[in-house]
Amino acid sequence: MGAQWKAKHKDLAANAKGRLFGKLAKDIMIAARHGADPAANARLRLVVEQARKVSMPKDTLDRAIKKGAGLTGETVQFDAVMYEGFAPHRVPVMVECLTDNVNRAASDMRVLFRKGQQGAPGSVAWDFDHVGHIEAEPSVPGADPEVAAIEAGAQDLEPGDDEGSTRFITDPADLDLVSRALPQHGFTVLATQLAYRPKNPVDSTSLTTEQLEEVEAFLAALDANEDVQHVYAGLAG
Repeated sequence: MGAQWKAKHKDLAANAKGRLFGKLAKDIMIAARHGADPAANARLRLVVEQARKVSMPKDTLDRAIKKGAGLTGETVQFDAVMYEGFAPHRVPVMVECLTDNVNRAASDMRVLFRKGQQGAPGSVAWDFDHVGHIEAEPSVPGADPEVAAIEAGAQDLEPGDDEGSTRFITDPADLDLVSRALPQHGFTVLATQLAYRPKNPVDSTSLTTEQLEEVEAFLAALDANEDVQHVYAGLAG
C-alpha cells in the first residue's frame, strides 16, 4: 500500500507542477503584452523571476513571452474575472481567474461553489486588502526582517511559507521597488506576487478536523480548475 500511495503522490505532485507552469505561462503572456524585455517591463520581470525559481523550462518561458508579446503571430485573449463567496463553514474566498471563455469559467464556478456559497461582486472583497507579497529569506547572518521591512519600504511582515523565510507586505504599486531593495538589507527574494490579504480570517483552530478538511478540499477543487489563477481564503492558523 505504501508503494501505491507514493506512486499516487508522485503523480499528484507532477500534476500540481504542470498546473503551476500553466498558471505562470498565463501570467507571463498577460505581462508580456506591455513588452517582451523583462528589464523594461517590471510586471514581466517579477513573473519571470517567479517562473525561474520553480524551474519552469526555459523554452516554455520563452514561448510564453513571445506569444504574449505577439511575436508568434498567435492571438492571446484572456479575460480577468474575480469570483467571491464562501467556502464551507463561512470561510471567505476570492478566486482570481484568467480565462479564454468567460461563460465556461462562470459555469464552472457555479458548480464548484455548490459546496460553499457564491456571492455577488463586492460581497467578500471588502474583507480583503489588495497587497504585494514578497517571500524572502536572510542572505547574511543576523539580518533583521523588521529593520529590512522599514528600510525597504514594506508595510508589514509575517512568517513566510518556508521555515526561516519572511513574507513582506507592500502596497501593490511598491512591489517591484521593495523586492529590488530587500537584497541591500540582507534578504534574498524567493517569490513575489500581487495578492489579497484577509482582514478578519477565520481561525482554523475554531474548526473541527472534519470541517477543516472540507474547507481544504473545497479550496483544492477551486485551485485545480483550468481557469483559476489564484485562490485567496480568509483562513488563519
